[in-house]
Amino acid sequence: MLPSLVRIGDFFLPTYGLLVTVGFLSGLWLAGRLARRAGLNRDLILNLGIYSAIAGIVGAKVMLVLIDWKYYSARPREIFSLSTLQAGGIFYGGLIAALLVAAWYIRRTRLPGWQAADVYAPGIALGHAIGRLGCFAAGCCWGIETQLPWAVTFTNPTSHELFGTPLGRPLHPTQLYEALAEAVIFVVLYRRYLRPHTPGAILGLYLVLYSSARFFIEFVRAHDELNPTMGPFYLEQWIALGLVAAGVWLLLRGRVRSGARGGRDNSPLDATGRTP
Repeated sequence: MLPSLVRIGDFFLPTYGLLVTVGFLSGLWLAGRLARRAGLNRDLILNLGIYSAIAGIVGAKVMLVLIDWKYYSARPREIFSLSTLQAGGIFYGGLIAALLVAAWYIRRTRLPGWQAADVYAPGIALGHAIGRLGCFAAGCCWGIETQLPWAVTFTNPTSHELFGTPLGRPLHPTQLYEALAEAVIFVVLYRRYLRPHTPGAILGLYLVLYSSARFFIEFVRAHDELNPTMGPFYLEQWIALGLVAAGVWLLLRGRVRSGARGGRDNSPLDATGRTP
């Protein structure tokens, strides 16, 4: 566990922040590359990523506060505390906020929406995989106790001070589970993108794959408290099921449209007269 890479006096370079930045830039670079290959306006695609990233940061923090509202309502100053600002937040909150801002920006700039979404889906998976390594380094988003051989034990007091990370206890490395899942999803999405596909299919596949992985990982992720009003699952799992349904709808929508055209898929590359 390495919460900070460099420390000089009171200044320190957080590993989490660095890896999240690297992940974001990697995803943005990949989206720009795929946009150029698809014949889309690269500048508009890059701007879309920047606006969505800002929305994602805000949305992740907002959902963090909402999910743990009982704690923050009793301590409102903690909402703007250093530990809250440094926390990664809830990814789903960021994803939902980013999707809403992306929809607004796409409508405003008249970008082909589903094609733009497909361009970003592999980059989101890549960036998230790198970002989760930052979570592991910081010690946040930890798992429940386990005696499995690959359990991890955190020992750095800085992580405990900032995030409440349990020290000296073997835990599920949920951060690494998610990083590995996202890395595999990235490979699947990238390879699928390079083959003909209907617009929206890559985003749909991402929603199905990531949300399914997240649903199962949540069973071994530590939660601050139980959710008796949520039935058998946590809020994150209900959101995952909703996004899986949305992804399935996108995939079925593509198949129906493809069937209506005689079984031929139209990818963003086909629409511009270019092939992968």
